[in-house]
Amino acid sequence: MSKATLFSLPGSHPAMTVKLMLDFKGIEYRTVDIMPLMHKAAVRALGFPGTTVPALKFNGESLQGSVEIARALDRMVPEPPLLPADEEARKKVLIAEAFGEAELQHAVRQILWNAVRRKPRSIGTFLKGSNLPLPPSVASYTSGPIIWGEYKVNNSTDENARANLSALPGWLDRLDGWVAEGVLDGESLNAADFQIATSIRLACTLQDLKPFIVDRPIGKAAFRACPDYSGDVPPALPAEWLAPLRESASSAAA
Repeated sequence: MSKATLFSLPGSHPAMTVKLMLDFKGIEYRTVDIMPLMHKAAVRALGFPGTTVPALKFNGESLQGSVEIARALDRMVPEPPLLPADEEARKKVLIAEAFGEAELQHAVRQILWNAVRRKPRSIGTFLKGSNLPLPPSVASYTSGPIIWGEYKVNNSTDENARANLSALPGWLDRLDGWVAEGVLDGESLNAADFQIATSIRLACTLQDLKPFIVDRPIGKAAFRACPDYSGDVPPALPAEWLAPLRESASSAAA
């Protein structure tokens, strides 16, 4: 089989999901990073049907989206599998994967861009390991239009960020439950592990959120599945927005 080419954005958690799955499968690949906001036109120009990343060219196919790519990888390289063979276990993993892709992924993205807009120089910390021809120090001072564009495109309003933060304690409880049940963080990692771990790791790049996540079962599971994730956003979010997380942590400690 040919070497894969992954088109990505620096710091993209869905793209990191695909990288983890490619590593899991032992598939050789190269990463091509695209400038944020410019990627929509770029991936169409590269022959993909949609405008999103991650976008993967592999074995003569053009694939987009972390879930579609996961299914295609299992079809083309069956071992090791990303989904369990047992029907009931497979169903639970698919439910967890869908939650990670459809709900958690964008919620964390909205929180992130709201915080980065408040701490714009932090954007350079997400470029570690990127192959964009833009030094992090330069990005920290010149990325204002990109930050504003991502904030608008992702609808990262104060209202949405705060609503997501209010929902986060319940989501973390659900994820901890899946870890306890073995749906996540089992002996062999699965598609849901890779889908969810990257969103949790992205959340942990925010200093506001990391203390509430890192020592939880899902935090430990995320660091196992995704040991390395670049990015560091100093405290940025209003204290009252974090009240649900503080209250949840206090209740758990009581």
